[in-house]
Amino acid sequence: METKDPKKLEARSFMSTMSAVVWSFVGLRRRKDFEQDIGRLNPVYVLIAALSGVAVFIGILLVVVKYAVS
Repeated sequence: METKDPKKLEARSFMSTMSAVVWSFVGLRRRKDFEQDIGRLNPVYVLIAALSGVAVFIGILLVVVKYAVS
């Protein structure tokens, strides 16, 4: 059985969590990275990153639609 290294279990920072969420939005997340993130991502950081990502996505859509209509 494999022993877990304490350094591998440290929580990820907000920016690394944001990176994980952005790659998940794009759909290019590697399985290895996903498996490394299990148990390390702070749920509050994930929620904040997801909501800010959705807000940016909606803002981009609004700008594109406004440009296309005008």
